[in-house]
Amino acid sequence: MSESAPHPQSPAPEVPGDPTRRGFSRRAMIGGAGAGILVAAGGVAVGRASAASDEPRPQVVAFRGERQAGIVTEAQDRLHFASFDVITDSRDELIAMLRRWTDAAERMSRGQETVEDGATGLGDYTPPADTGEALGLGAADLTLTIGFGPGLFGPCAADPDRPDRFGIAERKPAALVDLPMFAAEKIEPARSYGDICVQACANDPQVAVHAIRNLARMGVGVVSVRWSQLGFGRTSATTQTQSTPRNLFGFKDGTNNLRAEDTDLLDRWVWVGPEDNPPSAQWMTGGTYLVARRIRMDIEPWDRAHLLEQEQIVGRTKASGAPLGKTDEFDDPDFVVTSGGSPVIPRTSHVRLAHPDNLGGVRILRRGYNFTDGSDGFGHLDAGLFFIAFNRDTGRQFVPMQQTLSRKDAMTEYLIPNGSSVFAIPPGLAPGEWWGQRLFE
Repeated sequence: MSESAPHPQSPAPEVPGDPTRRGFSRRAMIGGAGAGILVAAGGVAVGRASAASDEPRPQVVAFRGERQAGIVTEAQDRLHFASFDVITDSRDELIAMLRRWTDAAERMSRGQETVEDGATGLGDYTPPADTGEALGLGAADLTLTIGFGPGLFGPCAADPDRPDRFGIAERKPAALVDLPMFAAEKIEPARSYGDICVQACANDPQVAVHAIRNLARMGVGVVSVRWSQLGFGRTSATTQTQSTPRNLFGFKDGTNNLRAEDTDLLDRWVWVGPEDNPPSAQWMTGGTYLVARRIRMDIEPWDRAHLLEQEQIVGRTKASGAPLGKTDEFDDPDFVVTSGGSPVIPRTSHVRLAHPDNLGGVRILRRGYNFTDGSDGFGHLDAGLFFIAFNRDTGRQFVPMQQTLSRKDAMTEYLIPNGSSVFAIPPGLAPGEWWGQRLFE
């Protein structure tokens, strides 16, 4: 593991004549509350995150490379995540759409319209090819990450009788399996599953929304949106330069998340290796698996809990984020020390149960976002965490972790998971390559 390893998807240098400008979008300053994630203790911190630099940085993140952008890329502040059902049975139509999507995604990641002059230059009596709401906003560090769900290959949780419509069943990776049911969850099919996902992250909410809106529009007749989720306030740090954010419970979270600089750990726990699949599924080598979980947080009861109870549930102090019994956020938690015969960090605390030492060393890379989707019919906030995690083998990493947490974690009293999905995320694109090419060719 190298402390100075370069960021695999670091922002590309600014190109003369590119419409992108240096500096943050004006929208990035609005509503960007800090956030964290609930699986807080997995992973290893290789150093303390420093405060963000005052120096402006390029707004363009490279679209092509060894890995897809939006995984270890420095986590942006805004998210628009969409899951699509493929509604055509034509392989040729699906491939043609993926080609169009790739061209448009690459252009949008540079701060350009989906096609040249697409918003205003196609004539007065022609529907614009680009919806136009991102004109003049720059790229805002937009990343677009695509993935493929189990249903694209045949039977899946959403449709157990689905046929192999596109002749790719034998190319399905063994690790691409729908998540099992966990305790204390209320999964809604309308918020779960899907054949294709696109994760749009940016430092301007309108840029992220524009990207998904235009891809959905371009896919009419081939795909339809199954569900989507807006997110604000990153819930983890994915590089050493990012400070630890807070979640909607008010606690620092993601202290020990994997970082882009942890190259050896990423190779072990995130990136799919050639030995993980037979020859028919080698298109996934260098990729990863994305787990998406919509977790509603029971905000009002949590807010009525006293501070000591909150800290014992989490296992950290609220002010500094230090493990109970320690003084600094990045101190290693001590699960042995006791006070009055009881562990200082309770046996049911989130930090204890989610820590790699108590999970056989398992780690995942988290990249979730907060959400607030109004209120329910009782006047309670429909708010929480849109959990996103990347791992090499979901069945061996995320599933056993979640099985432990769902049964023993005291925090589950305040959590209602109601959306669940898993997607295969292929590796990055070479010059001239299109999304899904290695799968379909």
